[in-house]
Amino acid sequence: MIRSLRFAAILSSLVVLAIAMTAASAVAAPSKTLDNLQAAFNGESNANAKYLEFAKKADQEGYAGVAALFRAAAKAEEFHARNHGDVIKKMGAVPKADIKLPAIKTTAENVKAALEGETYEKDKMYPEFITEAKAAGEKDALKSFNYAIAAETQHAKFYADAMANLQAWKTAKTFLVCPICGNTVTTVDFPKCPVCFTPGEKFVSVS
Repeated sequence: MIRSLRFAAILSSLVVLAIAMTAASAVAAPSKTLDNLQAAFNGESNANAKYLEFAKKADQEGYAGVAALFRAAAKAEEFHARNHGDVIKKMGAVPKADIKLPAIKTTAENVKAALEGETYEKDKMYPEFITEAKAAGEKDALKSFNYAIAAETQHAKFYADAMANLQAWKTAKTFLVCPICGNTVTTVDFPKCPVCFTPGEKFVSVS
C-alpha cells in the first residue's frame, strides 16, 4: 500500500513536471511573426534615421521638395516603428533596433537608394511578413504590416517621381502624414484616412 502511494506520488510529480516543461517550451518557442516584427522595427527605425540625414543633404543642395519628402517619410517610418514596437511588446518581447547610417551621398543618389529600399519593402519584405502573419493568425501584426505596406507603396511613388523630375523638386512642398498608419499625401481631400480611417484633420503636416 505504501509503495503504491509512493509510486502514485512520483507519477503525479512527473506529470506536473511534464506539464510545466511543455508550458515553458510553448512560451520559449520561437515565433516567425515576432522575428518579422523585430526585423520590421529595426528597418523602420533605421529608415527614419537615414531619411532625416538625407533631408539635411537635400536642403544643403537646394532640393526643398525632396527634403520635405524625406522628412515626411521619416515621420511615417517613425509611426510604423511605433506600431511594430507595440505589437512586439504585446507579444511579450522588447523592440530592438541597431541604427547604422549609410553613407550620405548626393540627393540624386539618396533618392535612388530610398526608392530601392521602399520597393524592397512593398514588393518583397512586407508581402512575406503579411503572408506569415495571416498563416499564424497574428491579427495585430497583420494590421501593423498592412499599414506599413500601404505607406511604403505611396513613398515609392513619390521617390520615383522625384528621381525622374529632380529639378522640379527644388520647389518647397508640404506633406501630410497619418499619425496612425503613416499614410503620406500632399492633400487631405477625404474625411477619413483611406487606410486606417483616422480623421483627416489629425494628419501631421511636414514640410
